[in-house]
Amino acid sequence: MPVDHTRSVPNAGSGISPRSRLRLSIGRHPRDLGKLALVGGLLVLGALLVLVPANPVELAVSQQLAAIPRVTDPLWVALTWLGSWAGIVGVVVVASYFGWIRVALLCGGSGAVTWVLAQLMHQLIGTAGFPAEEVALVTVLAVVAAPYLGSAGRYFGWALTLLVGVAVVHLGMDLPLGAVGGALLGWGVGLLSHLVWGAPGRRVSDVLIFDELEQAGLAPVSITALRHRLLQPREFAVDTVDGPRLRAKVVRRLSRRAGPWYKLKRLLMVLDVRDEPRLSSPHHEVEHEAYAALLAARAGVRTPPVVLACDVQYAPALLVVQEVSGRRLNELAPGEVDDELLAGIWQQVGRLAAARIAHHDLRAKNILVDEGNQPWLLSFTFSHPGADEARCAQDLAEALVSVAAVVGVQRAVTSAIRSLPVEALAGALSNVVPLALPRRVRKQAELDRYFLADLRETLADRLSLPIPGFRSPVRVSTVIGLVLIGAAVYLLLPELSDTREVAGALRHAHLGWLAVAVVTGFVAVLLSSISVQGSSRTPIPFWRTLQVQVAAAFTGRTTPGGAGFFGLNVVYLERLGLRRPLAVGVTLLNQAGTGAVAFVVAVIGVFAVGLTGTFDQLSVPGRPLLIGGAVVVLVVAGVLVSPFGRRRLLPQMIEVSGELLETLRHPVRALQLFGGALGYLVISGLGLAASLAAIHPNFSWVGVTIVFVVGNTLGHLVPSPGGLGAVEAVLLAGLGAMGIPATAAITAVLLSRFLTYWLPVLPGIAMFRYLQHQEVI
Repeated sequence: MPVDHTRSVPNAGSGISPRSRLRLSIGRHPRDLGKLALVGGLLVLGALLVLVPANPVELAVSQQLAAIPRVTDPLWVALTWLGSWAGIVGVVVVASYFGWIRVALLCGGSGAVTWVLAQLMHQLIGTAGFPAEEVALVTVLAVVAAPYLGSAGRYFGWALTLLVGVAVVHLGMDLPLGAVGGALLGWGVGLLSHLVWGAPGRRVSDVLIFDELEQAGLAPVSITALRHRLLQPREFAVDTVDGPRLRAKVVRRLSRRAGPWYKLKRLLMVLDVRDEPRLSSPHHEVEHEAYAALLAARAGVRTPPVVLACDVQYAPALLVVQEVSGRRLNELAPGEVDDELLAGIWQQVGRLAAARIAHHDLRAKNILVDEGNQPWLLSFTFSHPGADEARCAQDLAEALVSVAAVVGVQRAVTSAIRSLPVEALAGALSNVVPLALPRRVRKQAELDRYFLADLRETLADRLSLPIPGFRSPVRVSTVIGLVLIGAAVYLLLPELSDTREVAGALRHAHLGWLAVAVVTGFVAVLLSSISVQGSSRTPIPFWRTLQVQVAAAFTGRTTPGGAGFFGLNVVYLERLGLRRPLAVGVTLLNQAGTGAVAFVVAVIGVFAVGLTGTFDQLSVPGRPLLIGGAVVVLVVAGVLVSPFGRRRLLPQMIEVSGELLETLRHPVRALQLFGGALGYLVISGLGLAASLAAIHPNFSWVGVTIVFVVGNTLGHLVPSPGGLGAVEAVLLAGLGAMGIPATAAITAVLLSRFLTYWLPVLPGIAMFRYLQHQEVI
């Protein structure tokens, strides 16, 4: 591996003192800059809030703290002394006495800067209550000193800050907002100190790593820092006295995460891909990787032997393995990868699966080819020991993508079929789709947009298997969540009016109009299938497409953002013989066509109906609306001109727009696509009008239809199943603008959504299962 720079530490004496270890780890961290920006923004917001009268919550908190028994006042007064010059001098004296001259200087300087800034803010804001200088001084001392005292000192410092904040409010010196402002000011100055002067634990010191290896008895001679990428683990090459060369990996931050953003992405995915359990700390990650590597080695997998895994004082966690000379698979040209090497790679992957270990990071860069042309598997950070068949199948799919990205689809598939059981490859086949693959694996094939489709179709063809069918994205947890959300929405909506009046309107609703509403729901599905037909250049059968759209009423309306509709139609078109990119294009064209028709109908309809005075109850704030619209336009333009927009969004938008224009040149297809989309929207709007007619006969049918088109379009922008909650809110606002009484509007919306939108889900479930048995999807 090429080196960025080398720094040898020959004969560095063992047993570096704790104080020296701390000094060697002093550095800066980019994360502090982000924290400083956040703290600055909150401080500015707090200063603006001070200019308005105190809110009742703040006053109530002050009253509660003021009610603390006065017998404790001497304690609170003593705490406020800590947030004064006496506290600064005391910290400086104590730190100097114990020989912490750096800490004493930093605390004294940061405390003085904080006091000056607090006085300046008092002058600028015109009040001595924001920020509370006592809280600010205690906070800055705690933040500056915490890295030198460890986690115990950090917790003690923040606890002391909280107590001083309570003290200033209890004694009537400041309101709670002033105490919060003081904490923000002190925190910000402390972070600025870390950025300017550095703080312990911010730098990976090769001297510390050398000393740790020496204390472990590995007898290092020199250590060389290897090239690394930002946010990636640091690696060092270590020469020893009489043993093999070692490779030390320093893990500063977790690579394997399963936080809120990860879970949100999983929620929006269609396929049932297994989630990864979360690790708690970098030390935990190092231990996990060492454990998985040891299990793999015991199962006969070639992986560098683990030498040491430990947590280093004043340094990140450390993993040391023996170095294996060779090159990574992604560094080899296709001609350098012979059949023998490919067979060896699949043998290692097969041994992993036999040992029930899922690697989950089988990228080409993690496959090392040694000087004897033998493959080694590296980096078990994302591995999962004790994996089931589903995880092993996903692991094999990742390996197929990685190998095919180097040697090509045909060679990868041919070599895999020669070396692995058909059952294992059949399981991997269903995972060779974008949503089932992590981005780190997909990224290897980003240059060829048809790569995954080609790999999937080639593998299915060589195994004589059909392209995998669509797996229902709806799980028990999804159903329970949908029912709970729906119950909450439909129970709370009547509260906007009188619940008894809504119940009475439901009991006296005209059954004939309700039957018409039910019919419109199923006719809308029919028109949707016609629209799908018009989206495809290749003729597709009408009746089978209609059956799929009935099933899509189940999968699409019970998944966030209608992801189930998209996935079901893509798989159906693939089963008809369309390549996956073409199937995706047809589905995107259908969505774009429906959106374009909805936009045109909404704009023309609102202006046309508005001229007739139908929306006489609608009050539009002109200036805020213009400002909001300008902001939206600027944000959209900014996204489109950004590197991400130019690389991903603009090409797709241009391509879809071109397809829409191309459709207009074919009258039959244009009539099917745009006519079907228009019919779907109009018939669905008439379903809302029929529901309203069942309880309130006097209204504009055209106006209600326009309200539905606008409400359905805007409401489905919210990524909830079926736009639940958002669609209802927009429809109620639109009907209210038409002057429809609240009771009639709420009752009509409830009936319409249930009869025309959610009722077709029931036959959709039965049709979905039928089409699965018929291997249509």
